[in-house]
Amino acid sequence: MAKTTSAPDGNLSRSSREIIRHFTPAWFAAIMATGAISILLYSFPYGRHTLAMRCLSLAFFFLNLLLFMLFTTLTIMRYASYPHTWTTMLHDPVSSLYTGCFPMGVTTLINVMVDVIHADFQFGGSQFLYFIWAVWWADVAISILCCWGMVHIMTTTHKHSLQAMTSAWILPVVTLTVAASSGGVLARALQNYSPLHALISVAVAVFLVTIGLTLALMIMTIYLLRLIAYGLPPGPKIISSFLPLGPTAQSGYAFLLIGQNFKSLLPLDHGVSDFLKSREAGQIIHTVCICMAFMLWSLAVMSIIFALMGIFETVRHRRIPFGLPFWGLVFPNGVFANLTINLSIAFDSNFFRILGSIYSIATFLVWVFVATRTVALVYDRSIFEPQVDGGDDIEKSRIQEQQKVRKGRRGCLISRAVFFSLQAGVLECLAPGFDEYGLP
Repeated sequence: MAKTTSAPDGNLSRSSREIIRHFTPAWFAAIMATGAISILLYSFPYGRHTLAMRCLSLAFFFLNLLLFMLFTTLTIMRYASYPHTWTTMLHDPVSSLYTGCFPMGVTTLINVMVDVIHADFQFGGSQFLYFIWAVWWADVAISILCCWGMVHIMTTTHKHSLQAMTSAWILPVVTLTVAASSGGVLARALQNYSPLHALISVAVAVFLVTIGLTLALMIMTIYLLRLIAYGLPPGPKIISSFLPLGPTAQSGYAFLLIGQNFKSLLPLDHGVSDFLKSREAGQIIHTVCICMAFMLWSLAVMSIIFALMGIFETVRHRRIPFGLPFWGLVFPNGVFANLTINLSIAFDSNFFRILGSIYSIATFLVWVFVATRTVALVYDRSIFEPQVDGGDDIEKSRIQEQQKVRKGRRGCLISRAVFFSLQAGVLECLAPGFDEYGLP
């Protein structure tokens, strides 16, 4: 019996160059998600700071670091091999929003390096900490560039409509709140070496979280108007409903850290500032920051309820196809769980402690589901297919144009085939007459 071989799958035969070409900034959402799990494992209320939990946190950290290095390499190769894709990506109103995922992914690595590797395992001493501090300053610069730069591009270059808006508009501005929380984490560690450097970090964190949260609340207001006026986002875009959870929860965590740092740094024993030398200033700021953190936690709960209702309503009518946007489920829920856990410490509350634990486990299960599906799609390479509706920053317009050309060519070929078939049929019918009258 002859051996039959099937044609190779088109997905499996896709070249590595095509994968590089279609590698979008949205992939860095996986870095944010994995980093959030690493932080949750370290801060989990039950077994907190035990060797087992710290080792699990480190395992996810090194996995995240490996993925970050891989994704960064692929990104560099993409823009080096296809220089025009950088400009095309920035002009794309969907893919360009995900550039902020890069600095936010870096902050998750920074937090674990400070709290677990440096503080718990006593690795590197002051030199390692100041290296992380330098990385944080670079991350702050990139976050500022993403925020102001992308908002400027959105207002001057992109074409937007209220109906087409999604909560992904939040991504460029939330970079500031995420960088602010890392500043609070670093300031807590820097106090052992330089209170001045710690105070500078906290001041920058206040600056960042103020701007980031203000812009995020403005965008959330516009997004609520969009929901009321036009209904829920269609199809896979409904997954972005969880994104407003990020700036509120992350800002709440940043305010908690800011309050803790000011409480321990103030009053200063030098200078002439009555405010910084006041004995009550640190405690007052700490109290205000805890209240603000709880208020932002309440706003985050509101976002969760709206997101869940929207997703349930969508799932009732149609299935949501899996794709890269699903990674956006993990980080916002992870930072909410982290804020809840830290509020349990501030209030010494079993309610927040249990809720934070349950939510952390649920977030981890979501990460497992998304990671498993992603690995399967990476294996057959279907996740690298350019998506017209999803906003692949390079191929979207080109594919649409090619599809039009192919349809036109196909129609032309069909017309020609029909014409020649009819011509042959007519000639065949007239052939006897030609012979009768001696016509050629």
